[in-house]
Amino acid sequence: MKFDAGRQKYEPDLEEIKKEGFLKKVTSKISKIKISEKEFEIYSEELEMLLLENNVALNVAEKIIEELKYRIVGKEFLKKEIESEIKDCFKEIIEEILITPFDVVEKVKEKISDQSKEPYVILFCGINGTGKTTTIAKIARFLKENKLSCVFAAADTFRAASIEQIKKHGEQLGIKVISNEYGSDPASVGFDAIQYAKKNFINCVLIDTAGRMHTAKNLLNEIEKIAKVCKPDLKIFVGEAITGNDVIEQAKSFDWAIGIDGIILTKADIDEKGGTALSVGYVTKKPILYLGTGQEYNKIVVFDKKKFIKDLGLDDNKSNYNNL
Repeated sequence: MKFDAGRQKYEPDLEEIKKEGFLKKVTSKISKIKISEKEFEIYSEELEMLLLENNVALNVAEKIIEELKYRIVGKEFLKKEIESEIKDCFKEIIEEILITPFDVVEKVKEKISDQSKEPYVILFCGINGTGKTTTIAKIARFLKENKLSCVFAAADTFRAASIEQIKKHGEQLGIKVISNEYGSDPASVGFDAIQYAKKNFINCVLIDTAGRMHTAKNLLNEIEKIAKVCKPDLKIFVGEAITGNDVIEQAKSFDWAIGIDGIILTKADIDEKGGTALSVGYVTKKPILYLGTGQEYNKIVVFDKKKFIKDLGLDDNKSNYNNL
């Protein structure tokens, strides 16, 4: 403003207005900032630590941060929105890594609806002690709840008491178990179960296999044979959520041997971190289908990406798992 002596009052100063308009343009540009590599390091260290604290494998955490750097560095953001933009980009990367699980029930119904009389065959694999046989029983209960009939193939003819264990589950769930003697060919047990399902119009064959170390090539060759003979529609790897990085190598080995289609992680109820799901999902590029959350048959849940992201502390939205 300036004083007009003739009019005895203050009048707007046009030069000042022009100057102010110029300054507004400048300050509006200053409010935006490009993220430099040095500035990115401030955020990346914190985010990498977040992943590592949640038991995400180091090499996986590093690759996620590398992808984040590619998407962030050199990009222009409003100063006040930098943190939220980086957080949103971080969430996007994790959502892309974690493949949305397919609906197993729908896959079964799709096959049996074509009138081919061929049952839907699911092969379960994994190492010893992961709760594989109990997981098979949980899936069977879930399928039965959805009006789909099942038969068990006791193709673990190696581990002592394995056949008795699956027979006990069969009795409790009212499911027929096809078995043979210990030491017999596991592929033939699977084949017999498939023939039984065809003859009796049973929708699903669930094949239990012997737990085997992922480093034992002869045992992996055996499961390859089971897969070739039985031609499963779905091959599921069962691993423990609490084993951290070990489960990554296990899943990779079984995927190499038979080409797994999905993953079930057991003991998720005692896994405080949850990073195993992200690590194994990143390495195998296969979906996490279910999480085992206890010993009871209903203690299994469909894997939820949004719930996982919330547990990492990246989302404030409430999301809860419900047992199947």
